[in-house]
Amino acid sequence: MQSLGRPLPRADGPRRDPAPSRWQYRMQRLWLTPLFRVLFRVGLPLLVVGGITTAVLQSDARRAAIGQSFADLRTKFEQRPEFRVSLLSVEGASRDLTDAVRAKLALKLPQSSFDLNMDALRQKAESMDAVASAELRVRAGGVLQVVVTERDPAAIWRTDAGLVLLDATGHRVAGLLARADRADLPLVAGQGADAAMPEALAILDAAQPVATRLRGLVRMGERRWDLVLDRDQRILLPSENPVAAVERLLALDQAEKLLDRDILSIDLRNQDRPALRLAPFAMNELRKAQGLVPAAESDL
Repeated sequence: MQSLGRPLPRADGPRRDPAPSRWQYRMQRLWLTPLFRVLFRVGLPLLVVGGITTAVLQSDARRAAIGQSFADLRTKFEQRPEFRVSLLSVEGASRDLTDAVRAKLALKLPQSSFDLNMDALRQKAESMDAVASAELRVRAGGVLQVVVTERDPAAIWRTDAGLVLLDATGHRVAGLLARADRADLPLVAGQGADAAMPEALAILDAAQPVATRLRGLVRMGERRWDLVLDRDQRILLPSENPVAAVERLLALDQAEKLLDRDILSIDLRNQDRPALRLAPFAMNELRKAQGLVPAAESDL
């Protein structure tokens, strides 16, 4: 057994100090820093890639070639057969409106669906008077489907320029050549009648009991209506609550047969005091009955 106090024999050379060098120590400490690790792992690759990209894109010819390559790839992708639109389908419209929508869109088919501006095409379709709304979609099989909501005519508006079909909101639907072409629709006249179409339809609905005698509505001063009946009878309605005035008149007519009498007009603008305008013969008879006209003179 060797003595504990005796030194151990030396190896082939002097023992190497296990402590790291100063440079190694600093690098180890730096590597333990989270920010340095992130910059080394992420920032350095990005810096290398950015440098290479900058070097490549410095040449105008390289940039043009790269741009052209991407453009060619996009064109090839967009021109694939599955993206090609070859047919146009218009649904929800009459035959005449369908032809008009096709002519308005004026699409040259076939073409890629990527070349179709759906918003512009929809606005084109909705700019037509007879179209309330339009919805466009590309269906399978290369079909561009246009679903149209057509405006329904609710009345005929007589203007200085001619007859116009209006819908329930007062929007123009189409022109009309003759009144007899749409005898099923009521007639309105006067400036501003289109703007008050909802009120006009409410008045016409309230006047259904005398619908067989009804000739139309006339807008007066862009603020009120006159209800025109046959035998040249006219009912002057107030600017406020005209529907209620019509209902009161019809109730009075049912009780007194007022509209069957020889009356030219009934003024309902003053709700508390309606005024009647008699026909000339009825006025003469009334004056005669009141003794205001001598009998001999009244016979002349």
